[in-house]
Amino acid sequence: MARLYNVQTVYYDVAHHRRQASVENLLAVLQALRAPLVSLKDVTAALRERRQELCQRILEPVTVAWDEECPLIKACLPVKSADASLSGYLELESGERQVFKWQAANLPVIESREIERTGYVVKEIRLSEILPWGYHRFFLEVQGNTEETLIISAPVRTYLPSADTEDRMWGTFLPLHALHTQDSWGSGDYSSLEALADRVSTMGGNIVATLPLLPTFLDEPFEPSPYAPVSRLLWNEFYINIDNVPELSESPQVKALLQSSSLLSEIKELRDLPLVDYRRMMALKRRVLEECCQSLITERSDRFQDFQGFLQANPIVENYACFRAAMERQCTSWPSWPQRLRDGTLNEGDYAEKSKRYHMYAQWLAHQQVQHLAEGARSRGVTLYFDLPLGTHPDGYDTWCNREYFALDATTGAPPDAVFTCGQDWRVPPLHPEKIREHGYRYVIDYLRHHLEQAGMLRIDHVMGLHRLYWIPKGMDASQGVYVRYRAEELYAILALESHHHRSVIVGEDLGTVPSYVRPAMSRHGIQRMYVLHYELADNSSLHRPPVNTVSSLNTHDMPPFAAFWQGLDIQERLSMGLLDKKGAQLEKRTRQTCKNTLTRFLQDKNLLKDDSTDIRDILRACLLFLSSSQARVVLVNLEDLWLETQSQNVPSTDDRNPNWQKKARYMLEQFFQMPEVLDTLEEINKLRKRKLR
Repeated sequence: MARLYNVQTVYYDVAHHRRQASVENLLAVLQALRAPLVSLKDVTAALRERRQELCQRILEPVTVAWDEECPLIKACLPVKSADASLSGYLELESGERQVFKWQAANLPVIESREIERTGYVVKEIRLSEILPWGYHRFFLEVQGNTEETLIISAPVRTYLPSADTEDRMWGTFLPLHALHTQDSWGSGDYSSLEALADRVSTMGGNIVATLPLLPTFLDEPFEPSPYAPVSRLLWNEFYINIDNVPELSESPQVKALLQSSSLLSEIKELRDLPLVDYRRMMALKRRVLEECCQSLITERSDRFQDFQGFLQANPIVENYACFRAAMERQCTSWPSWPQRLRDGTLNEGDYAEKSKRYHMYAQWLAHQQVQHLAEGARSRGVTLYFDLPLGTHPDGYDTWCNREYFALDATTGAPPDAVFTCGQDWRVPPLHPEKIREHGYRYVIDYLRHHLEQAGMLRIDHVMGLHRLYWIPKGMDASQGVYVRYRAEELYAILALESHHHRSVIVGEDLGTVPSYVRPAMSRHGIQRMYVLHYELADNSSLHRPPVNTVSSLNTHDMPPFAAFWQGLDIQERLSMGLLDKKGAQLEKRTRQTCKNTLTRFLQDKNLLKDDSTDIRDILRACLLFLSSSQARVVLVNLEDLWLETQSQNVPSTDDRNPNWQKKARYMLEQFFQMPEVLDTLEEINKLRKRKLR
């Protein structure tokens, strides 16, 4: 049963030990996959049903045709129909139609099957022409029934700039919530990111990277993590720059509100806080935006017509707004709603119209400001490097609207390893591998397009998920998970096709324990890898330079800043939080010292560090120059490293024990771009990146 549902019964852990899934775990995962069984006694009947289902599937839901190859379609036919006349037609994405006829007896047989004494043969239908890149539909008529397969005609490799225009690029990274300015209201906003892109451009840089910019729950439930978004199809209204909203100048009520002493006082308090107060700040922004929305509707100006046009062109926005407004009316998450609402039927009385209008208006503004950000960055020669999270919040819009695509009785995570000895539960539901195929990967294509329309580079979180995901059945802990396989070839084809369509580079987050087949597949399809010095130190007794097709950096948002790493402050932090015991902390300290010694000797051998230097600034600079002098396609600099920040933006698996995703940068943008330790380092990096390699 497990094999027929693409469930792995065995995997090898980080120590290369063989882990066998228990019967209990396999049953739970099969149930999450909606297999028709409750207990072991149901397996025989369920197995027979699954075999019949697969044999009676005449065409696979999806077929991949790589560049320069004629499509090859597999048709599973009953033996009694194996010699009949077949007809079919192809509908190209352009609307053109091609008609075909075959004698089934003349088609080659590639497999024979039998189920319940009925024989089947799998025959090969090869179309005679290479198809243009795109999504095409092929229909086959068999015994009065019409079967369909989606043909994804795609280049083998994802988009990369041509060699004659390609530079060794560099850029900066900072979470947007941390990127505050003199004018922002207590956190970064879309205008802050635009200002950063402008500064980076003037210094010769060409990449600005940040965390996911998708909407999150900032009231009830409260989950500010950018990796648990409400939806992967929309932008976060929290980052709207209020000062750039055109309706501000149109409404006397809004002007009076903005000039009120109470609002100005609250903005000042939010600016002075060391952490981002999401609830309070979102409530304040909403108060202003609701007044702006009312002004827009009352005035009925040309912008109101633009607003109506946006809603017509993006029907998802109104549906999303109804969902958020209904959630506010119900005061609970959608799994607890009455059946009709839970099943997706929302009527006007199920929500407040004012709340719905606000959410539509906020999404319009967010869309406009992200679009303006992307256009401005492109005009400066700067690429926006966005981040696509692995999943969505279990109570979010995407799971409510597209629940058939999700396995809601499981979550994704990672098995136990040396750092997380009990495993990790990321608490986001996995996509159902068969249901997304049966619907032509519509949801996957939509969320990719949403990002790629604005981003010149896109990081795919946990790229191993293109091949398999670690599923944890509900009610079980993270050590009891099981791996479920996905159709990697089909997902790579979609990535390649969409990246070329939008001329965007795809980067795969391939850190940690990665199956041996993942990186060769990434290489074959032109997916850029990640080179992170902290990981390289942990995995190798000797360092090597970053390969060409990598995005290289010292660390990531889930790691301690360089200064904390070098001083071992993160080890003490994890010990105090109970993530390490004393014995584990001592072992980590010894391992860390070995890593530091290895790195120091390496930098000295490369003449990047003086033999007697122990100053942390010298070591940081030497590490960045090492990365910058390599052939790596991109070098990313975490801005917080440049002023020797020691507090982490995120400590995984700490929940409420650490203020994850809330820490502002120690300095405002206007301040840190006047600091010599920032400017001098970035200037050196720029010179090395622009220098031609021999």
